[in-house]
Amino acid sequence: MKFLFDLFPVILFFGIFKWGEGSSDAALALVNHYLSGFVSGGVVTATQAPVLLATAVAIVATVAQIGYLLLRRKKVDAMLWVSLLIICVFGGATIYFHNETFIKWKPTVLYWAFAAVLLVSQLFLKKNLIRTMMEKQMSMPDQIWPKVGFAWIAFFIFMGCLNLFVAFNFPTATWVNFKLFGGMGLMFVFVIGQSLLLSKYIKESE
Repeated sequence: MKFLFDLFPVILFFGIFKWGEGSSDAALALVNHYLSGFVSGGVVTATQAPVLLATAVAIVATVAQIGYLLLRRKKVDAMLWVSLLIICVFGGATIYFHNETFIKWKPTVLYWAFAAVLLVSQLFLKKNLIRTMMEKQMSMPDQIWPKVGFAWIAFFIFMGCLNLFVAFNFPTATWVNFKLFGGMGLMFVFVIGQSLLLSKYIKESE
């Protein structure tokens, strides 16, 4: 359930973009009605409308995520606040300049932010955040945990680079598909692969 909750803005971005591609006139009308005041020059083309509308919806969805958690008096993860900051900055720039380059950078910045937080915590603060999250499910020798942490750091750096490669070498529609299915699929493969390698350390439920 939490996995779907975390993916909520990405799923909405995908759905709205796909709808906008197939209904460009309707998407353009919505953008002109609701977003024209936020767009530099106030002029948006039909080809720009789907990504601008999807970006605006993703920003609102991220705000709604945090609002929901606050209303339920639940803890808002630090990375969700980081995600909100990044989507507001890069999404806002995408809408204002009506330029999809900014939103294409957003996943990479987020992936690299994850990597930076893990790296700084592990090297300088001497705190392995992956261990903090996983040690209740796994019991491993102390020397294994840093390797697991660096594996996640390398994965996030790789994902950030891969996102840029897809974003700027393929059509926007291909990047949108990759953003949801490619990113989610590679994450799933990485987690499964790591689970298999570390399976002997997984604690059995009593």
